[in-house]
Amino acid sequence: MAGKLAGKVAIITGASSGIGEATAIALAAEGAHVVLAARRAELLTALAAKITAHGGQALAIVTDVTDETQVNDLVHRVNTELGRVDIVVNNAGIALLGTIESGNSADWKRSFDLNVLGLLYVTHAALPILKQQQSGHIVNISSVAGRTARAGIGVYNATKWGVNALSEALRQEVYKDNIRVTIIEPGLVDTGIDDHITDPVSKQRILERRKSITPLQSEDIAAAIVYAVTQPQHVNVNEILIRPTGQDN
Repeated sequence: MAGKLAGKVAIITGASSGIGEATAIALAAEGAHVVLAARRAELLTALAAKITAHGGQALAIVTDVTDETQVNDLVHRVNTELGRVDIVVNNAGIALLGTIESGNSADWKRSFDLNVLGLLYVTHAALPILKQQQSGHIVNISSVAGRTARAGIGVYNATKWGVNALSEALRQEVYKDNIRVTIIEPGLVDTGIDDHITDPVSKQRILERRKSITPLQSEDIAAAIVYAVTQPQHVNVNEILIRPTGQDN
């Protein structure tokens, strides 16, 4: 499939649904060979079939990004079979909302393991390949919550502020290697991420908020990612903040 990303290889984590799925479809439409990484094998297989049926190239690899060994195996396999890695979209994440007082350490650990450590594992595994190529683009999915702290989402805030800080530090580390780094900070998006919220008060609050705002769609975020990764090499779009028009903060 011809396009602006023809010949490029893109790894997308959390690719089985939501923003990850939409991003995989959008990058494939631009000609990238997309590598679909997530835990749900059936959804990955279905998505890969959908992409190839439309003339794209897709490779599904079941991966839990909180397992460093699985991540290393993922990146090694991609480099071995496809010969390169050009784009990494660190999309896998979770939003376990709730006050600090009502929270539990299992949810806190799960949040940091996925939102921060998972992103680090994937980035760390891919960097030697990108540096050897002297090219590449790492896209980290953060959130409006990575910029503005709010009562009731403090732990989620902490993970996404961590993503922003890591991204900027990484940019300063790798720009001389011709590697670009972008953070995407969505506001309210219509995905299934809320399904994981265990705190009933927070779940009700987010459901009510969704009724008052027309949320973004996953495809809106995918379009922003395509914009960032298709800029000329001398252009590094470091940050894209996207809110629904009706969202106040």
